[in-house]
Amino acid sequence: MRYRLFGQTGLRVSELLLGTMTFADPAEARRIIDAYADAGGNVLDTASAYGGGEELLGSIVERRDRFVIGTKYTLSRDAADPNASGNHRKNLARSLDRSLRRLRTDYIDIYWVHIWDRHTPVEETMRALDDAVRAGKILYTGISDAPAWVVAHANTLARWRDWTPFAGLQVPYNLLKRDAERELLPMAEALGLSVTAWAPLAAGKLSGTVDAPPGSPRSKRVDPASLTARDRAAANAVRTVADELGVRPAQVALAWTRAKSRAVLPLVGVSSVAQLTENLGALDVTLPEDAVRRLDESVEFRLGFPSDFIAECEPSPFVFGDTATSVDPR
Repeated sequence: MRYRLFGQTGLRVSELLLGTMTFADPAEARRIIDAYADAGGNVLDTASAYGGGEELLGSIVERRDRFVIGTKYTLSRDAADPNASGNHRKNLARSLDRSLRRLRTDYIDIYWVHIWDRHTPVEETMRALDDAVRAGKILYTGISDAPAWVVAHANTLARWRDWTPFAGLQVPYNLLKRDAERELLPMAEALGLSVTAWAPLAAGKLSGTVDAPPGSPRSKRVDPASLTARDRAAANAVRTVADELGVRPAQVALAWTRAKSRAVLPLVGVSSVAQLTENLGALDVTLPEDAVRRLDESVEFRLGFPSDFIAECEPSPFVFGDTATSVDPR
């Protein structure tokens, strides 16, 4: 296991993150975390809304300071209370205190805004997060499931006012869901944010276990009958590359996310040590450029406007003059 710096901070995070949303059995969860730690993994991801996830994690984690624990707030704590959800200061303060109690700790390493709240000014959220950092309750901040312009606005505001900026961005990202490539990934790379990619196996569709041959482990999460032609095209491409390289399809799918951007840190959720071990094997897989290209082309995806339009205009003498194709990029 190697480590990456988290955003523009000095925090060292492992190159594969462990999601704990699906943890249910404490004994198995403890075995998974121990195996992950033995492999060098150090990031555990949860959220206030993951049922009893925070409490379970808090009850089984040993060597607390050995781990980088991230949790999230925004989602409702009480459906009847209009102030028990959102990104405003009141919900942040109450949610944070509850997470600290559940996790049996006095600080959160990474505190994530779970989703953009259109009704709360970003200034309020960033100032409230910074206050929690200055109070020592959280160390770093991140944001999940938000438009690129919101994240860029928030971090610009934070730097102007000497508040703590977001160091991480959390988004869904896999071969079947590449929307982040339009604005979010370029924004994160430009601003120096780490990108934790959730659902990197597309909820099991790219794991190679949906249409596994008889006698092989099969996915319990995905009904093969529910797969679309697009799903099957991506899964078949992943399986073909895996067969060529002599590795597992899940490892190819995870390696693809890493090959697309150095900012990406896959966030995997597992239910067994065997599943974790297979996913960890992705760290040893380097995809040839031709394999990445074939995976990209296996399902249709367009960046759309303005990216495609700008790319078409870039080599045009009408736009950038006769030397348009003579300028080397950074």
